[in-house]
Amino acid sequence: MTDALRCPVCAAPLSLTPTTLHCLHHHSFDRNKHGYVHLATGRKLPEGDTPAMVAARTAFLSAAHYLPLATALTHLVDHELVARFDGVSPPQPHDQSSRPPLVVDLGAGTGYYLAAVLDAWPAAQGLAFDVSKAALRRAAKSHPRAGAVLADTWGTLPLADGSVDLLLNVFAPRNGAQMHRVLKPGGLLVVVTPTERHLAELRDQLGLLAVHPSKAERLAQELRDFTPAGEQLLEWRLDLTAAEAADLIAMGPNAFHEQARATTAVTCTASVRLGTYRPR
Repeated sequence: MTDALRCPVCAAPLSLTPTTLHCLHHHSFDRNKHGYVHLATGRKLPEGDTPAMVAARTAFLSAAHYLPLATALTHLVDHELVARFDGVSPPQPHDQSSRPPLVVDLGAGTGYYLAAVLDAWPAAQGLAFDVSKAALRRAAKSHPRAGAVLADTWGTLPLADGSVDLLLNVFAPRNGAQMHRVLKPGGLLVVVTPTERHLAELRDQLGLLAVHPSKAERLAQELRDFTPAGEQLLEWRLDLTAAEAADLIAMGPNAFHEQARATTAVTCTASVRLGTYRPR
């Protein structure tokens, strides 16, 4: 998977030693004790999810509340990609065509969805990108075929042009131009966004942040270099204990919303849009 990575300083290919990535211009980047590599330079990055938010997300996802979404992603991968790569020969040095397919999750968090996709696609390798150190500590251990990278997903991604077979973007910001650059011409972009119905009952009860009404228009503008290839609406019921509802609130931006305090069990609707796109 390191074959696709590029030096964030000079964009040269990176070579791997047991603990370091380095390029031919002698820029080097250590893989820290937590298993992820820091490939960000320049401007100060946002802190991303806090350790408390990551702990809440881990607890919530471990209870399988978002399993329907993970399952939908694996079915999509099985239908769209696995058959195409079935029977690909083992990778040979310097042979791009025979290398394993690469899945990149931008804004991967703990790597929950990336791990599900890799389970469904035994031939593939994966890279989790995020700015949260706490999240990347978990993403680095999310799957045996996954690596984790701390990088500025709003800037130039430290990835080679046309190096990615599948891009995942699940509840995360989007850098459309960079997504287009790194995705292979025949690659697939999968974007998951909440609909206005997502957690509506919980939002109404506790005054949580609402989904922006112009989200669809903003998404179309961000992905103007892509052609829509399909769309699926997923909805399922969430029956949550008070503790699970508290974790759901604490794992996202509502964690900073002082009025958001779940104290009783709640039933609400999960509602997301799963869109697929091909680069133009």
